[in-house]
Amino acid sequence: MELQPGREAVVRVAVATLWTAPEAVRPVDCPAVAADADIPAWISGLDTDQQVGDCVLSQLLLGERVLVTELRPDGWAHVVAVEQPAAKLDPRGYPGWLPADQLVPTDAVTAGPTEPPLVVDATVSALRAAPDGPVVLPGVVIGTRLVAAGPPRDGWRPVHAPGHADPLWLPAAHLAEVAATPPSAEEVLAVAQRLLHVVYIWGGVSAHGIDCSGLVHLAWRRFGVRLPRDADDQAAATTPLPLGAERPGDLYFFARPGRKIHHIGIVTAEPHDDDRRMLHACYRQRRVLEEPLPAERTATLVGAHRV
Repeated sequence: MELQPGREAVVRVAVATLWTAPEAVRPVDCPAVAADADIPAWISGLDTDQQVGDCVLSQLLLGERVLVTELRPDGWAHVVAVEQPAAKLDPRGYPGWLPADQLVPTDAVTAGPTEPPLVVDATVSALRAAPDGPVVLPGVVIGTRLVAAGPPRDGWRPVHAPGHADPLWLPAAHLAEVAATPPSAEEVLAVAQRLLHVVYIWGGVSAHGIDCSGLVHLAWRRFGVRLPRDADDQAAATTPLPLGAERPGDLYFFARPGRKIHHIGIVTAEPHDDDRRMLHACYRQRRVLEEPLPAERTATLVGAHRV
């Protein structure tokens, strides 16, 4: 079975990176575009300027669906990430390029129709060939959706993984069932707080490296809620609140006069007068942090919203 334009495929690596163009990839990006992408190695090799290079658009997690729209002879695929809404770019999802060998056709995915959907709840985990066996797929991150391949055994759970004929295993404690009801804002905030100090990567959507809107997208994805990928789209998809009515788990949006929204944070405390706190992936300090809004942030605060 081969990839075909006009057909869906799924990501077969722990984290795949979506690029503006194949020609935009830099030498330092080699670990991210390898057939077995090594995102921690890629990030560890980036300097602070390379962490915010605009050649990266977004990232996709193991098992995430894409629509293949073009295949190049040099091994690159243009795709639309259908699980990352981006209305201003493409009504079908977030468009971009990634190596074709990081995908498998949906026909190649083994999964039973009655098996329950699961989500990785550990910040980072690894899929193994057997319970406590050798690692087959490292670096699997929170929010990754998997399908059970059978009941737990001795504290381990078998799951189907795209590109692998046999079930792989991870600790049962690293998984949770996808709830049928929406999460509370406090539950989502608790997930985001587990990503404190994760390095800032422009376009990042993983526990290895993340940006401001990626943090919000991933925290809600953990609970099966599909928010848009970019901050301005996230504002359009959420409900505005009067400033002062926000509560922990709500969202702050920031924009300069006459410009579109450029930053987002998650409210971590009820406001007192003009004192506000948020958790956010900070471009300036290149990491996820929780802090009171400094004066320059307050000056660009344009609203609070609720999912």
